[in-house]
Amino acid sequence: MHGVNQRCGQSLTDNFYLRGSKENDSCMSCEGQVCLKGHMKGLHTRKFEEIDLGEFQYEHHQCSKSFNQTSDLRRLNETTTGEMMCECNFCGKGFSYFIELRQHERTNIGEKQNECRVCGNVFRNSYNLKGHEKIHTGEKPYGCQLCGKPFSKLYNLQVHERTHTGEKPYQCHVCGKAFSKSVHLRRHQIIHTGEKPYQCQLCVKSFGQSCYLRIHERVHTVEKPYRCELCGKSYGQSCYLKTHVRTHTGKKPYEYNVCGKAFNQSSYLRLHQRIHTGEKPYQCQFCGKSFSQSCYLKPHQRIHTGEKPYECHVCGKAFSLSSGLRHHMKTHSGERPYKCHLCGKTFSSCSGMRQHEKSHTGKKPYKCHLCGKAFSRSSGLRQHERTHTGTK
Repeated sequence: MHGVNQRCGQSLTDNFYLRGSKENDSCMSCEGQVCLKGHMKGLHTRKFEEIDLGEFQYEHHQCSKSFNQTSDLRRLNETTTGEMMCECNFCGKGFSYFIELRQHERTNIGEKQNECRVCGNVFRNSYNLKGHEKIHTGEKPYGCQLCGKPFSKLYNLQVHERTHTGEKPYQCHVCGKAFSKSVHLRRHQIIHTGEKPYQCQLCVKSFGQSCYLRIHERVHTVEKPYRCELCGKSYGQSCYLKTHVRTHTGKKPYEYNVCGKAFNQSSYLRLHQRIHTGEKPYQCQFCGKSFSQSCYLKPHQRIHTGEKPYECHVCGKAFSLSSGLRHHMKTHSGERPYKCHLCGKTFSSCSGMRQHEKSHTGKKPYKCHLCGKAFSRSSGLRQHERTHTGTK
């Protein structure tokens, strides 16, 4: 199809066809009614002269300045005319660049177009919306070929498969520790940076992640939105509820493929694996002793620091361990809940009862490596060893 612009005499073929009168399609140079974008490129902005790289140069119609890219030409046109080249078809707002218009449409229009009809949540694109809708429909089209567990999203299946393969593609560049999920790596990296940008407005406590701050804020509000339908117990986090429900169902989905032992929490499985591997990632900065769990390292470090954070509110005596305080409190209450099934003698601690039971069995597991004398209690052995060393 051929057409002629009656104002400037230019012949417009195929993509450069004449079309009906429309104010914003008027050519700035000749005022002809044309397909403006194609006409401007074809006549008023391009100087069809190839340079060494085989690229076309773009020339401004007023100052004749040339550019290698159309974006540079549009930027100059804005500075000389102040004209908004792109307009939103929905709200009429003008923009100097097409990329600005696209960004505006995503934030203001695209969200409304990608809104869930069930819950009203909005999404950046239709792909995310479709994935979300499967939560409402219960559709889980992606199944694990090894264990059969279904998933609503392909990405979630891919992450799950790493529990079978042991793949950990996300590695920390500081310490080399690897993770199966990128989000776990990002959480770990905060340990090295020490960054805690999320601060509680009530107690000034800071956190490395916003999700931890939201969970912490429930301490102040006493909010526990996750309730067990079987016993009515409530929790501040959904993960705690899921773990609790397994105490009713007896489900233990985390099984170690070496010994077959199963656990109701993935964290328990990871701790158990260290028994087989001998891994002890938590090292004391004072003496170098290593531990398989951080909860063992913290009490150990108090041996070096002398810290005793657990104080008795009755007599003021302090302890380095919470278990030590609990045991001590029974001396005030007179509570002796542990009873020997042979003689009926009662004790304030389970360990005290076990030590006593050895007096009935005659078992003496603590043996001196110098003279061979055996004792039923470790304290008896330590006292005996002083006779060899001469210490008091």
